[in-house]
Amino acid sequence: MQTTTKDTRETVTVPATVERDMYGEGYDWMESLAGTGWYEVPGWGRDGWDLGSWPYIIFAAAKTEDETGKLFGYTTYVEGDVTARWYRSCEARNLAISKEAFWYWASGQADGPEALERMNPQEFKQIDGLCEPYIPDFGN
Repeated sequence: MQTTTKDTRETVTVPATVERDMYGEGYDWMESLAGTGWYEVPGWGRDGWDLGSWPYIIFAAAKTEDETGKLFGYTTYVEGDVTARWYRSCEARNLAISKEAFWYWASGQADGPEALERMNPQEFKQIDGLCEPYIPDFGN
């Protein structure tokens, strides 16, 4: 599948995203990730806060390479809608995940850092330990 990276604006070929299961739910979608190169990411940040709110909001990640180098992707499943994004750098991908996670945490749609309560979900703020994967070798 061809797409454009969000950080470098390159046209690249990447693995297809697992599309919505018309008759299932989020857990069925996660099962369909097996063997595709995509894997669900349950926690985020140094302290492993919930990433999403299963089975309604699910994050998944993938990594691949092309002739230029590594590519880092993540996708979200939100009540059946699936959206993928790709980045040339792992850092750019992780920051994008952090910003989206922040939105869900600050809006009360997922359990995250207490410091985000009552914050505006549209105003991303860097919080210690937020912009890093919970699993140290995630996607590097």
